[in-house]
Amino acid sequence: MNLTLITHLIAATVAAAGVWVFQDARMDAAVAEVRLEQTNERLGAVSQARADERAITSTYQGALNAARTREALLRTEIDHLHRVSDGLRDQNAGAARSLAAAPPAAVLEYALAVNAVFDDCRAAYAGMVEKADGHASDVRTHREAWPVIPPRPDAGSTP
Repeated sequence: MNLTLITHLIAATVAAAGVWVFQDARMDAAVAEVRLEQTNERLGAVSQARADERAITSTYQGALNAARTREALLRTEIDHLHRVSDGLRDQNAGAARSLAAAPPAAVLEYALAVNAVFDDCRAAYAGMVEKADGHASDVRTHREAWPVIPPRPDAGSTP
């Protein structure tokens, strides 16, 4: 064989090996870049999910605190209503005792006053029923309109 041919073959083999190593390095760099992009996207998605979770938790905690405040206020109002009711019960017992000995004109006047109070209570109760029905309707609408994520078909069945 000719020395120049062998030299050219060796030079071509070295050049091919060099090109192979260079292309391999470029491919490794491209793969590393793709992995870096994927990692950055995952980190971005995780940080967004955490931010969403913090926002949901904050909203939930705010609603929970507001509900506790409303419940404490309602308990205070109920206690006040019980005290008023006890006072009215005592007044009613006193009025029944005094009516036993009252003249007929006073009994008639008392009956008219009680009838007027009863009419006011009936009207207030009717208004309360309307409000309660409205609240119940709002709650039902809220529950029916709440977004529900349907189960995925590939998730399988859960007991």
